[in-house]
Amino acid sequence: MKKIGKDFLWGASTSAYQCEGATNIDGKGKSVQDLTLPVKDKIDFRNASHHYFHYKEDVKLMAEMGFKSYRFSISWSRIFPKGTGEINQKGVDFYNNLLNELLKYNIEPVVTVYHFDPPLDLENQGGWLNRDLMVNAFVQYSTKLFELFGDRVKYWQTINEHNMIIQVGHVIGVINPKQDNLFKKLYQINHNMLIAQALVTRKYHDMNFKGIIGPAPNISYVYAETSKPEDFDASYKANAWRNWLYLDAACLGEYNTIAWEWMVKNGYEPELREGDLEILKKGKADFIAFNYYNTSTVRASTKIGSIKFSESDQQTAYDIPGLFDLCDNKNLPKTEFGWSIDPQGFLHTMRAMWDRYRMPLMVTENGLGAYDIVEEDGSIHDQYRIDYIKAHLEQLKVAINEGIDVIGYHPWSAIDLVSTHEGIKKRYGFIHVNINDNGEGDYKRSRKDSFYWYKKVISTNGEDLD
Repeated sequence: MKKIGKDFLWGASTSAYQCEGATNIDGKGKSVQDLTLPVKDKIDFRNASHHYFHYKEDVKLMAEMGFKSYRFSISWSRIFPKGTGEINQKGVDFYNNLLNELLKYNIEPVVTVYHFDPPLDLENQGGWLNRDLMVNAFVQYSTKLFELFGDRVKYWQTINEHNMIIQVGHVIGVINPKQDNLFKKLYQINHNMLIAQALVTRKYHDMNFKGIIGPAPNISYVYAETSKPEDFDASYKANAWRNWLYLDAACLGEYNTIAWEWMVKNGYEPELREGDLEILKKGKADFIAFNYYNTSTVRASTKIGSIKFSESDQQTAYDIPGLFDLCDNKNLPKTEFGWSIDPQGFLHTMRAMWDRYRMPLMVTENGLGAYDIVEEDGSIHDQYRIDYIKAHLEQLKVAINEGIDVIGYHPWSAIDLVSTHEGIKKRYGFIHVNINDNGEGDYKRSRKDSFYWYKKVISTNGEDLD
């Protein structure tokens, strides 16, 4: 077996709105997520994990684990409170301090420009449906980040889970599902985001920084339920709809033809302006950052008509009439939250991206959410998390042995944070944060069993996973 390279980026991930808190101080403007309650009447993103106040302690703990890198996002409305216009110097100071603290411990910053938290002022003016407003604002915001932090950040990701914003934005809290012509609007939003991403990517290249930039979608392979040709056809189309629509645009500079044909057939295709396809061609990524949690499985479509969401608006997957029907994969175990566990699917996903794009891959999310139990002595025995990550790292090593260029691994998450729609009771971190969904606790940090295990993994460069 090939060994993992000595420059491999071992680390973990967070996002600004899920961990920072401090949303109403030091000049930060409101984002869409400041109005979101993951668990009604309980802890929300306005307090989160208090990373804003504990960042030095958090970084020190990351250094103790041996992190080579840390993937985090920057809050747009902390830099530009209204999305554009006047800059907030205290927000700039926070990220300067965070970057300098990371570099003090030789931890490479991996920065996501945009992670589910558009400024509320821009959203109130139409958000991503208002192309001229939002594209120009995103380019201005990103350019300012490059100017401010580009001397210390070598790895940039444009948009986190772009595809999830389009497919399940109603669950994430950034899309209102109860509006006319929803899917026509969604794919216009998608196009506007693709244009913004391409312009920002080209801008970064034109500024001649020595780093690299790419997208950060949620990519997971879609299986066929059976070997029937019609089920394989559904799988092929489902992968195009779920994954390649977004990566083809970012990496090849063009629309996926299967997905485009589906949009046209259903009247969902976006309005393209003159020169848009050229913008995509000139804004191709340098690498693929991707989030992976599980796979899905489909069979041939049996439905006609429009796409249906569940009444709870918490539906994270659904059938696409004319393309596929989703089905349960009974060959896979599930987490206590009903997510399938598929380490081999992680390998299949990396293979599919490598075969299609031949670009370096960086894992930016992969992890297990669970109800952690704090014992009387303060210990947290999260063997289930260790088992999950170990199984995925075994497949990552297979991918590297096959010649796939994987440059980093950043499980979700470095510290406990507020889950998008489950509150903080659904925990992912190596580092426990003492706060509950009722807002009770002192935010004290403590080490879980997985903390010590991951420290050993990093110290042996992935050789010792036991």
